[in-house]
Amino acid sequence: MAEIDILSFGETMAMFVAEQPGDLAGVSHFEKRIAGADSNVAIGLARLGFKVAWLSRVGDDSLGRFVVDTLEREGVSCTHVKTDAHLPTGFQLKSRELGGADPVVEYFRKGSAASRLAPKDIDPRLFQARHLHATGIPAALSDSCRELSHVLMQGMRDAGRSVSFDPNLRPSLWPDKACMVREINALAGLADWVLPGLAEGKVLTGHDDPRDIAAFYLERGVKAVVIKLGAEGAYYRTPTDEGRVAGVPVSQVVDTVGAGDGFAVGVISALLEHQDLTQAVARGNWIGSLAVQSRGDMEGLPGRAALDAAWPPVSHPLKQPA
Repeated sequence: MAEIDILSFGETMAMFVAEQPGDLAGVSHFEKRIAGADSNVAIGLARLGFKVAWLSRVGDDSLGRFVVDTLEREGVSCTHVKTDAHLPTGFQLKSRELGGADPVVEYFRKGSAASRLAPKDIDPRLFQARHLHATGIPAALSDSCRELSHVLMQGMRDAGRSVSFDPNLRPSLWPDKACMVREINALAGLADWVLPGLAEGKVLTGHDDPRDIAAFYLERGVKAVVIKLGAEGAYYRTPTDEGRVAGVPVSQVVDTVGAGDGFAVGVISALLEHQDLTQAVARGNWIGSLAVQSRGDMEGLPGRAALDAAWPPVSHPLKQPA
C-alpha cells in the first residue's frame, strides 16, 4: 500500500445546491456537488500536496459513483471506500442565501451506506498513516460508526501517530445532549489537537471562557486546543503557551459552510510541516477566510501554489495577548 500522510473517514454525501435564493420548496434548479466536513478537510489537505486516504462506504448507485469520482479527481485516495449493495448514498439539499446568512440544509442520510461503517472496514495497514483527522460526525451516525471512531483514534495513538479532532456537533443526530457531550468528549480525549468552535466548547465543557474550555481538554491529556472565534480569529493553548491570533478581514461573506473545515486544513497542514502553533492558527484563519468567500463547502480551499504565493499574510501581527 502506498505511503499515506493523512487518513480521514466518515460520510460524504451528494449535495444539491439551489441555483436561486428562497424556500427550497420553490427551487426548481440545483447544482450537484459533494458535502461532508470530514471529506472537505481531506480534499483541502490533498490540494496542499499531502497524500490523503479516505475510509468510507457509499451505495451502489449513481450518487455513490459521483462521490467517489469527485474525491478521486481531487487527489484523495478512495481505495478504502466500500460499495454497499443494499443501502443508498446519503444526500442533502442546500439553500442559496444572500448577504452571508447561514444556508438551510435538509439531510437525507438516515440508513445510508456510510452509517454502516464499522471496525471491520479498517485495513490494519491504515494505521501506518502519519496522521489521522477525525470529527464527531461519524460517531453520531450509528453505534458501529462510533465504535469505528474509537478504534481508529486509539489505534493511531497506540501506533505513535498524531490525531486531530474537530467536534463538529450535530445535535439532531444524537439521542440527547447528554449522550452527545459524553461521547464527543471521550473521543476528544484520544486526540493530540482538538479544534472546537467557541459555541461547541461551551456546550461540551460548560465553560464560557476559551481559556477554561482549553484547560478542560488539556487536563484530559490533549496536547493543544485551538478554539475558533469566528471573525475574531482563534485562541490556542498548550500546557506551556497560549495566545490569540487575529482573524483575516473579509469584504464579502458568500457561504459560511465549510469555514471550520478550511480552518482545520490550515492548522493541520502547518503543524505537519513543523510550523509553530501561532503560524498554524494564522494559516487556519487565512484558509477559513477563503472558504467563506466562495459558494460551496470546499470550493474555496486553496492549492499549494496559491498557499505558497500568498502566505504568510502581512496585514497584522500574528500573536496577540491571550
